[in-house]
Amino acid sequence: MRTEIIEKIKEKKLIVIVRGVYGEDCFMLAQALSKGGIEMMEITFDQSSTENQKKTADTIKLVGEATQGRMVVGAGTVTSVEMLEMAHDAGAKFIISPDTNPKVIKATVANGMVSIPGAMTPSEILTAYNSGADFVKVFPAANLGAGYIKAVRGPYNHIPLLAVGGINEKNIAEFIKAGACGAGVGGNLVNKQWIANGEFDKITDLAKEFIHNLNA
Repeated sequence: MRTEIIEKIKEKKLIVIVRGVYGEDCFMLAQALSKGGIEMMEITFDQSSTENQKKTADTIKLVGEATQGRMVVGAGTVTSVEMLEMAHDAGAKFIISPDTNPKVIKATVANGMVSIPGAMTPSEILTAYNSGADFVKVFPAANLGAGYIKAVRGPYNHIPLLAVGGINEKNIAEFIKAGACGAGVGGNLVNKQWIANGEFDKITDLAKEFIHNLNA
């Protein structure tokens, strides 16, 4: 399963980051994204309370089961082994973190999930990869610029990098051309006002634009 998810990320290139959307709303969002051609979703843990962490785990399980494999669901903002275990029990297929934590990376791989820790500096990127990461999330990518991805890829052309942070439909192709093997997209696609209004067709249309530009 790990190998299949790794190959899917390399092939599809786009993971949607979902923060603060739970239950039925998140399922409806997953359906809208799927109609737009997106097949991978990161549901992020809210660090503010254990109650919200449980809501995250419950939503991961709900979306994973309800979409019946059409949407590959992972967990985001995973900063501890305990949170990782919650995600694993909920059926998460990959783990994304904002930081480089070797303990979380090693536990992710040991539990059969794909590891995607976050890093910014060259030292952090190499530490993450040497700790067993399958991909390294370069964050915040838009602040650093596509040129940063290209520069880091010089010495680290063996490390698969995902560009995350400030990626939108206008700049996503730039980061792919710079050498990122994929990208994570959050608020620039997951419009909470559209979700609140039930305007999921707008999310589908924007998802299609992302996919078109990604492959242009």
